Amino acid sequence: MGNLPTVADIDQICTLTNPVIRNLQITQCYHELAAAMTARTGISANWCTFATWASKQAGQTIRKQDFARTLEGISLTAPVVPDITAAAKAFGSKRSDGEIRESVFEVLNPLAALDRASDAVGRGNKKVFEEIGREFARFYDTCLHDSVFDADKIALFCESLRPGEPPDGQQYLRQAFKFYYQAFFENDLKTRAEMMLLANIMIGFHEQTRLQPEIAEAMNAALIDRREFRRQLLNALFPNRGWFAQLRLFFKRLLGRPSPFDPLLDRLLTEARRQAHLVITKYLMTIELPHGLLLRLGEDVPAEFPTSLQQLVLLDLVSLLEKIDPTPNSTHDSRAVDWALLPDRLHFIVDMFRCYHESADLFEPPFTAAQVEILKTGRLPDGRL
Repeated sequence: MGNLPTVADIDQICTLTNPVIRNLQITQCYHELAAAMTARTGISANWCTFATWASKQAGQTIRKQDFARTLEGISLTAPVVPDITAAAKAFGSKRSDGEIRESVFEVLNPLAALDRASDAVGRGNKKVFEEIGREFARFYDTCLHDSVFDADKIALFCESLRPGEPPDGQQYLRQAFKFYYQAFFENDLKTRAEMMLLANIMIGFHEQTRLQPEIAEAMNAALIDRREFRRQLLNALFPNRGWFAQLRLFFKRLLGRPSPFDPLLDRLLTEARRQAHLVITKYLMTIELPHGLLLRLGEDVPAEFPTSLQQLVLLDLVSLLEKIDPTPNSTHDSRAVDWALLPDRLHFIVDMFRCYHESADLFEPPFTAAQVEILKTGRLPDGRL
């Protein structure tokens, strides 16, 4: 793949079945797409600029980087486990303390939550790239090298995008690429910056609406079915007699007698869900930008608007911000309380786009040249990714 990705390049990457390699190639391709537009617009972020680092962050979840050990530690140290051990022995389990403890861990299976989150993030990463990355490549092939504004050409390009609201319609992509194209020929730096920001936000709105199912699925990956959890745990604690333990518990409940297991099972399940949700939230609600700048999506964007974007005058931009940004001229309360909620995500993302619009660090490559050479052959590079 050359320096300017083509539609064929995007399609080829999307055929990769290994989600780790696919994510790395998507991340690198976003960087190349971002750099191609920067050659026309200067240091003015486009949507692909931010997508590069969001995709790189997604790669940590997809690769389950440092995630498994955290979840394992949480589950093995859950304070209710000793109570489960005592109750199991009192109820007739012949297993040792260590065996019971290991059985609890195996049934909790914290790696299953990780697998579900990883799978959802990987599918979302591909879904967005397959649609939006492909349109950037098509836009470049059609319009990037125009030396004069061609209204008919950009209109024809946009006509191939579906009308209507997302997730099915692509009207925001239509409008976004029109503004990108206008920015190519805009000499006033402030006007160009506002056009670029508006296009970025429009694509971000489309992207996040499309990603809603995958994001909600990833955030809920910690949910565990109570009935199945109970059945598996009793079978593990009472090998070959799990059915009998369940029957005894059923009759105890039927007769209104207290059971040593029911409240403990609920406590363990509640704690497992809570801890796994916290860890998943930590990973999904963090984005690392170059030079170790860590944005925690549950906190306000820790930056200020650049001078060119402090006072906005482009009417389309002002109007859109009034619809989706509760604090359109401030980063106050930009934090996302619940990343599974679309309005919360959009509030944070819009302010992040605006604050870091001219941050030169974002234009740096996500990987070293040696890593890029390896990952484009379909192999996993060494070093920090």
